[in-house]
Amino acid sequence: MKSKMSKDKSAIYINGKFYSRGNAGISVFDHGLLYGDGVFEGIRVYNGRIFKLKEHIDRLYESANTLMLKIPISKNQMIDDVLNTVRKNNLCTYIRLVITRGIGTLGLNPFLCPKPSIIIIADKIQLYPASFYKNGLKVITVPTQRNRPEALNPRVKSLNYLNNIMAKIEAVNSGFHEAIMLNSYGFVSECTGDNIFVVRNGVLLTPSLYMGALEGVTRNTVIELAKGDNIEVKQIVMSRHDIFNADECFLTGTAAEIVPVVECDKRIIGNGKPGSMTKKFIRLYKNLTNTTGVHI
Repeated sequence: MKSKMSKDKSAIYINGKFYSRGNAGISVFDHGLLYGDGVFEGIRVYNGRIFKLKEHIDRLYESANTLMLKIPISKNQMIDDVLNTVRKNNLCTYIRLVITRGIGTLGLNPFLCPKPSIIIIADKIQLYPASFYKNGLKVITVPTQRNRPEALNPRVKSLNYLNNIMAKIEAVNSGFHEAIMLNSYGFVSECTGDNIFVVRNGVLLTPSLYMGALEGVTRNTVIELAKGDNIEVKQIVMSRHDIFNADECFLTGTAAEIVPVVECDKRIIGNGKPGSMTKKFIRLYKNLTNTTGVHI
């Protein structure tokens, strides 16, 4: 193990122990693998600080609680384990924290899984090419609808991402990197992995959570930044018409950060370039991530 760890710089945390990338694994009977039964968080690391760590940990435990998934360690211990994992992985910029239901039978019954599994991966991620942040992203609307909130509450960040993956497949098959997902009523919910905002007449607009959108940590951060800069924010029932006729549009997510959108379904948004308010939020967000967070 030691010799492999020396060659493989990555250290992956699984249930209290560290493994090299090549040796890290879970049981084939883990219900996270068999059924997508579990929750996760993606967390960013900037300049030796973990950004919004408390918010991510709180959401992780809330998601788990809704699924009746009892995380076997306290929040404080989880924070310590995340910090220790990051310290063992030099130059990491992204953390994937995963809680699975654990090892059980081949049946669905989650109560036959005696102990959840905790996995912490510290690595790097880049969702979009750098050119998209400079020039903007083109998106399309896809046929796959967002899951109904009555079926699975979108505030639960679960391991089962098939709904989003089907929409991503449709986007990629059509030659696009990202897609807008509508809810069962035909209103805008979110994208396959990001929240969406538009700017109209100086007002910042985003779909209400009851439209089926995840309550994103970056989404909430942008709303806080807007209010701190005296920019009016409204959470609305949003249609594609609102996007087509917006002055600006951008997406937010922990991995994506803030990426401008300049075209939707072949309609040019604004003047076809990242707008001034979008650029302002990119700047404000960068300043915030560079100056706040939990020190490693």
